[in-house]
Amino acid sequence: MTVANYWAIVPAAGTGQRFGAEVAKQFQRLGDHLVAQHSLSRLLKTPCITKIIVPCDTTSPYWPQIPAASDSRVELVAGGAERVHSVLQGLLALRDRAESNDWVLVHDMARPCITSGDINKLIGELADHAVGGILATAVTDTLKTIGTDHHIKTTPDRSLYRAAQTPQMFRYGLLVKALEAMLQEGQMPTDEASAIEYLGEQVKIVEGRRDNIKITHSEDLIIAAAIINQQETEQCV
Repeated sequence: MTVANYWAIVPAAGTGQRFGAEVAKQFQRLGDHLVAQHSLSRLLKTPCITKIIVPCDTTSPYWPQIPAASDSRVELVAGGAERVHSVLQGLLALRDRAESNDWVLVHDMARPCITSGDINKLIGELADHAVGGILATAVTDTLKTIGTDHHIKTTPDRSLYRAAQTPQMFRYGLLVKALEAMLQEGQMPTDEASAIEYLGEQVKIVEGRRDNIKITHSEDLIIAAAIINQQETEQCV
């Protein structure tokens, strides 16, 4: 089998409506840098990643404030209306460079606390996998299913559940096929794994760190800042 290359796609075209601010969350300040700088710089610390594609609004005035965006391994391309469209745009930007068997790591720009350790763990555990997998953590809260009346219906066994994170890493050809198949059927995948599952493929879970949080609400910036300070103390970034 030909040695596979590694590529990354970091969609950043969202406006962050749930974040509730005029400035999108990827451009919010987090310590000494913007969120996007943290996320991209951590991926850049993985030498095997050949290119990082960032589907986004390439005309945004914030990109010049992000040093990592000027790195030769980072390439900004036009994003799409929804996350899935942006990821597909990123995949298509690689079509003349990537082989079907290559690996693609898709990472949320709003997860600036990802560690090199977790990225390398994901790559290492999936190296010989035919499909790919995702970082995920065990669910520790008690889960409830509710009805439309907001009353509890059931309490499922939380040991059967995992909270999905990113990066999510899959074979290039398979991921393109999966995303295009769902969109053609009018389906909207919530992450890359759900598209792979749609094809009936088996996705592997790789246990990740709990501090790989996603910034969704403004208070998450406070939590992320504390995490980054601790990680820098541990030197695990």
